Formats: sequence, C-alpha cells, structure tokens
Amino acid sequence: MQIKKNLIDLLVEASQSINEALIKINQNKEKIIFIVSSSGKLLGSFSDGDLRRLLTSGEKFDLRDEISSVMNSSVVSFSSNKDPKNMKNLFKDGIEIIPIVDDHLRIKSIAINAGNGFEIDGVEINENNKTFVIAEIGNNHNGSLGSAKKLIDLAKESGADCAKFQMRDLEVLYKSGSENDDSADLGAQYTMDLLKQFQLKDEELFEAFDYCRSIGLPALCTPWDKSTLEKLEDYGMTAYKVASADLTNHDFLESLAATKKPLICSTGMSLEEEILKTINFLNSRGAIFALLHCNSTYPTPYKDINLSYIKRLKEISNKIIGYSGHERGISFPIAAVALGAKIVEKHFTIDKSLEGNDHKVSLLPNEFKEMVNEIRNIEDGLGSTDKRVLSQGEMINRDTLAKSLISNTNIKKGEKIKFESIEIKSPGQGLQPIYKDELVGRNANRDIKKGDYFYESDLLEASTQPKEYKFNRPFGIPVRFHDFNTLHKKSNFDFVEFHLSYQDMDLEISEYVENDQIIDFVVHSPELFKGDHILDLASLDKKYRDRSIKELNRVCDVTRSINKFFPQTQDPVIVLNAGGFSTNGFLKQDQKDELYSLVSDSLKQVNSESVKISIQTMPPYPWHFGGQSYHNLFLDPQEISDFCDKNKTYICLDISHTVMACNFYKWDLKSFIKKIAKYVSHLHISDAQGVDGEGVEMGFGDVNFESLFQILDENTPNISFIPEIWQGHKNDGEGFWKALEYLEKV
Repeated sequence: MQIKKNLIDLLVEASQSINEALIKINQNKEKIIFIVSSSGKLLGSFSDGDLRRLLTSGEKFDLRDEISSVMNSSVVSFSSNKDPKNMKNLFKDGIEIIPIVDDHLRIKSIAINAGNGFEIDGVEINENNKTFVIAEIGNNHNGSLGSAKKLIDLAKESGADCAKFQMRDLEVLYKSGSENDDSADLGAQYTMDLLKQFQLKDEELFEAFDYCRSIGLPALCTPWDKSTLEKLEDYGMTAYKVASADLTNHDFLESLAATKKPLICSTGMSLEEEILKTINFLNSRGAIFALLHCNSTYPTPYKDINLSYIKRLKEISNKIIGYSGHERGISFPIAAVALGAKIVEKHFTIDKSLEGNDHKVSLLPNEFKEMVNEIRNIEDGLGSTDKRVLSQGEMINRDTLAKSLISNTNIKKGEKIKFESIEIKSPGQGLQPIYKDELVGRNANRDIKKGDYFYESDLLEASTQPKEYKFNRPFGIPVRFHDFNTLHKKSNFDFVEFHLSYQDMDLEISEYVENDQIIDFVVHSPELFKGDHILDLASLDKKYRDRSIKELNRVCDVTRSINKFFPQTQDPVIVLNAGGFSTNGFLKQDQKDELYSLVSDSLKQVNSESVKISIQTMPPYPWHFGGQSYHNLFLDPQEISDFCDKNKTYICLDISHTVMACNFYKWDLKSFIKKIAKYVSHLHISDAQGVDGEGVEMGFGDVNFESLFQILDENTPNISFIPEIWQGHKNDGEGFWKALEYLEKV
C-alpha cells in the first residue's frame, strides 16, 4: 500500500466544471479525482469509469456543469484515526485508491493498492515502501546462542529490518545423514564439518527468534528440508527465505507454498529457463513470493554480479524483486536499490576472520549501518513516477535564476496583450517564458504597468482580489519597505510584518513609511547578512557567533527606529531564526544542550530594550541560502518550553515548520502547541507537506486548518498571525488574498 500526500492533481472543488475535472483526471496517473467543498470536506469522486457510464447512459450534461452534479457521492474513505492495517479490506470490488480523511472528512492523503506486496511480522514489503534490509546472520553465531543474540542486537542497531537464520536437519538433508561422507568432495566435506560444529540446537534457534521479536526485529529463517519446515511451522514462523539451492526443488517448494506464508526466493545457480519454471510453478500453487537476484559465489567477482538482471527478473516475474549479495563491500546493494530492488540481503558478522565462508563475505556492523544509511538516501533521492513538482530548493532558485515574462509597456485592464508588448528578463519571479503564446491575445484582467511581471493569474479571466476579512484575532501580512504603502491599505489589517533583507537595514525608513501609522508592526530579522553570513547565535565559532550578535543588535536598533513611525506598538516583536543548524546530520542531545547554552549567552549580549525577541519554531530540514540543512534547536516542545522558561524569552509559532517537525518525529500537534502556548507571542500560519515541504498552497498540505484554529483558540487566544505564503507578495499580494480568503472560510 502506497500513501500519497501530494494531492494537487487529485482534488477539485464542487463548484468547478466537469471540463476542469476531466483536465485533472488527464493530468494524474490514478485517473480519478475527488470532489471537495470549499473547506476541503470530501463530497464524492469521479473517475474514467464514471465518465464512460455517463456517456453511455444517455443522460444529458454540459461540460460547463458543476462536477458535483455528476459525481459519485458514495465514495469509500478511511479515517486517519484508525489502524492502517484495517484498510486492506477496503481494496476490493475494483477499488484501488482510497482517500484517508480526518474527523471533519477533510482528505489528508490517499492510499493506493500496492498489488504484489506482503507482510513479515507486521512489516509491509511492497513497491512503494522502503527497502526491506535483511541481516543474514545464518550460522555466523558459530554455534553460540549468546553470539546470536549479540548479532541480533547489532543488526537492529545497524538499521536492519530483519535478522535471518538458517536451520537444517542434517539427518534428513544429507544422504550420509549427520555422519562424515568419505566419498564426498572436499567442498562438501568442509561444509558438513562447519554445519556440525556451528549449528544451534532447535530450541536455541527458537529462543533467538523470540529474542528478535522481543526487541521489535522481525525474524526470518531458511529451512533446508521438510523436517525443519515442520518444526518452523509448529513454532509459528510467519515467512520463509528460500535458498538458491532449493529454487529448482519443486517438491520442497510445494511444501513451502502449502504454508500460505510469504516466500523470499534467491535465484543463484539457476538458469533463466529454470527460474521461469519455478515462477510458473509457484504461481500455479497460489504462492506469495518475491525473487532475489543472486550469484552464489563466495565472494562474487564484480564482473559476475550482472546487476542489470534485476530489471529482467522483474520483467519475467512481475513480482517484488530484491538482491542477495555475496560480493565484498556495500556498493552493489545500494546500486540494486536504484535499479528497483525492494529487498536487500547481506551477510552479517562481528569478525570476518572467524572460521566459515560466510564470515569472509559478511559486513561488519559499521559497514552494514553505512549500507543501510546509503540505501535510505538513495530511496529519498529516487522519489516517484508521479507528475514532477518543484522542490522547495528549486522554487527558491527558480525565483532567483530563471527568467520571466515582463511587460515593456503600460497595458490597461481589458486591453489585448500583444506579442511585441512582452519581454523575457531575469529574475524568475513572474510567469515562465514557455507561457508566452498562451498570454498573447488575452484581454488583460488588471492594469499592467511597464516593467511589471506577468503572472499565472494573467492566464485566467480574473485574479483573487483583496477585501475586508474577519478573524477573532489580530491579523496582518508580510511586507517589505518598498511595498508597504501599496499593500497595507488594501484591507483592514491590524498590523504588518516587515520582512527585512540585509540591504533593507541600510535604507532610510522615512522614505517609505509616513509618521503616526495607526496600525501595529512586527519585524522579521534577516537570516542572511553580507558575506554569506547566516545568523547563528549557536555557532561554535566565537568569531562567527560574535558577528551574529552584532547583526541582531543592528536589527533591534532598526526595529526601535521603525517604532517611531508606529507609536501605538508597544515592545514590537522581532521574529528570528536563532541558528543551531548542521550540515552533516542531526546532533546528539549533549551537543544540542551546548548549542542552547550558546544561544542563551548570545541573547544576553543583545540590547533587547523595548523589543520582544521571539525565536521561530523550526522544521527538521530548513532551507538556507545554498541548500538544505539539518536543524537541531527549537523543534522539540519540551526543549522550547525549558529554554523560554529559563531565559524569559518568547516564541513565534510557525505552523508550517512545526507540522513538518511533528511529521518527522511523530508528535501530536495539539500536545505540541499546548506545551509551548504560554510563550507564544506571534503566529506564522501556512500549510506544509511531509518533513520538508514548504511553499504548499493553503489547503493542499497536511495541515487541518479547522482543527488548527480550534487548538489555537483554546491555547493562544488573541495572538496575532500572518499568512506566511511563499512569494505571496507577487502580483500585488495575490497570494496573501487567496490565503486569507481560505483561512476566513475555515
């Protein structure tokens, strides 16, 4: 089962036309759309099949009719409060996609049937979940239950999803029983000798399995004979690994298939025609199985691995495919994941010099951990085959580096936009050049001045316009000095929030703002200062930290200067990101404690007279100029509460940042807000998606705004807010008007 949260191409409002709905169906690969109310409540669905039924029913309709007039209102949905495992029963009667809704029937995500997937001890293995990484302990315990348990602990610490063992009944398996066979060749004699020395007793193996489960690590075992399989069935093993040696042993596969348990089958030592026969055999028995590409050489020479066969194996089987590697190192399992492997198996040991072939091709715990980490990185980078969307970093760089359509003349509202009136120039803050032909010949839906950008809304009949809004708390919008006079008069704002750049710090305020303003103001400190200096009050480099303190003091001075123009504002809030980011991973708790102490010491050196410094709550993966970082401070509600209590400081609760932190750490948003509520002096409200998805259009992310406002009303009444919308100031503040209109509805 795949959970998808990017819903933009799957939702249409009930008032939109059938034609608009069909356009979205053509754009998304699921070939279905869900119809929602203006507040996001699920009302129905409409699919390709619904269209065919509509066309053949003889019922009259017009493509301009509202989609709600023809939608299927009996859509199946699933509550986000229920156990996802119970969703499987809904995937029937042709249903392949299910919306997951909250208590207000607002769609939070969708679940897509994953097809050939299966579970092992509650862990789901399918095309859309993370790679299932098996630590093959086998007999590397060398006959010691204590060593087996130590290996299990280390496997879990190293990031394994499963610990696997092997079990044999030598009396049944070998033609000579458990006795030495003088006629056997040297290899067989050597293997028999190792097995006799290093096998665990049955009850010891079962104890090892129990220990796996006691620490939350699924256990898997390879049975080598029917006698062993019967013992494992009596024990209650939930799935089986099939050794390459048994891929052509259909008698044994018959017994394995009869258990109705998932089978993970290695394909080493088998020809393709043999693999095909086994696939057909297992399919004929209704078996649930996956196939692992494998070369059964210890160690496997790189030239013999033939990793590209993973794609061929997928083609001929249409099953979950994985990789079982016996080569040295970690490169090939990582590459296998990039080629589509959803299961990876590697041998695991604590000492490669121990007796036995498997130790020599095994990974040490630190090597295994590195492999798992790199596999997870590759998975993050692989993404999906969904329609391409821009990442936050690309949106930032597109605005800076790309090009835009710009008017080279004044165009009045209603006047036709001519080809010769359009120029292409940087930066990329307006409509992309590719839309030039769509723009030419349209009637302008607004007055456009020479030098103005064209925007996406210029391709529509009309754009969203500002009006007076009603909220039960003070509200405002972000502004810069240069657009203050243009924007703050467009509605009944209680205040504005000046987002300062380091260049704004040197401007003469009186050139932009008149005296005796009758609204309040907030200041958002720059993050970036001259010389690529990102504000960081927690920097371990004292010189760098001193520069940050100096710059923040300048921000306080500028804020006090602005206050002279806004006489009714008492102790204006200064929102800042205090720092504490790292570039190579998250920090440990003792390292974080040190950084919190540095922030505390830095703030003592800031002249905060007549201002209220409010540190912004942060996301786990913030975007700084130059790329994404790892953030360590002001994410955890307990840490925030402790810091504010100790330092008598305040917090700007950034909903987008906080929701991403809650998604990452599996925290409850209501509990988070309740924990820090008494320190909150200001709110930034915007949507978010996943753990690093900023800039999502309001209502299309993970935030349940109805629930959010209930939480805020209970815990932070009368606290001011702005809609912090990515590039909301474009086109005369159009993004702000759309956001405020949406928030007012909910």
